Amino acid sequence: MADLQTEAAYEANAVRYSEDWLNQPPPDDMYALLVRHFIPGGRTIDVGCGNGRDAAWLAQQGFDVVGYDNSPALIELASRSFPWVPFHVGRLPQLDAVTAQFDNVVCETVLMHLPANEVPQAADRLWSLVRPGGVLYVSWRVTEGEDLRHEDGRLYSAFSPDVVRAALHEGVVLHEEDVTSVSSGKRVCRLIVQRPA
Repeated sequence: MADLQTEAAYEANAVRYSEDWLNQPPPDDMYALLVRHFIPGGRTIDVGCGNGRDAAWLAQQGFDVVGYDNSPALIELASRSFPWVPFHVGRLPQLDAVTAQFDNVVCETVLMHLPANEVPQAADRLWSLVRPGGVLYVSWRVTEGEDLRHEDGRLYSAFSPDVVRAALHEGVVLHEEDVTSVSSGKRVCRLIVQRPA
């Protein structure tokens, strides 16, 4: 079960969060990694797509993309802002609504909003979405020590990258970094892994 306070925060503040994301500099550092490592034009899923900004960018780069988020309010905003991209409600760690596999899977700064004990299951689910030969990009905000809860209710779980890596069985690590995001100015861990063909 995802963190209910986090879900409530995104639902109640969807418009404000969306405006914040759109007013940030574009995440050109992430986009450069996706262009470098993703299968060009491949079938792509954005898990935790928020207001659809990144899914829309992927579509503009020629990827066949679909977006999922657990916030109906954010999905409504995404669908209104980027009507050429299909968006649906779906939540980690189960993501029951998705049955297909994809060439490319992106999950940008989502895992840290789950309780730490659900992160392994969520990482395993993301990996299950990657078809043989496909690529997973996953990132999360880094929290040291104890879990944190933002004043608006959002959870920021503390967990080791090893927890995520352990779920990506036999994956080939194409890129790994612990950096400050160009867009948000926050410390993030990024992992790009390819499933053997």
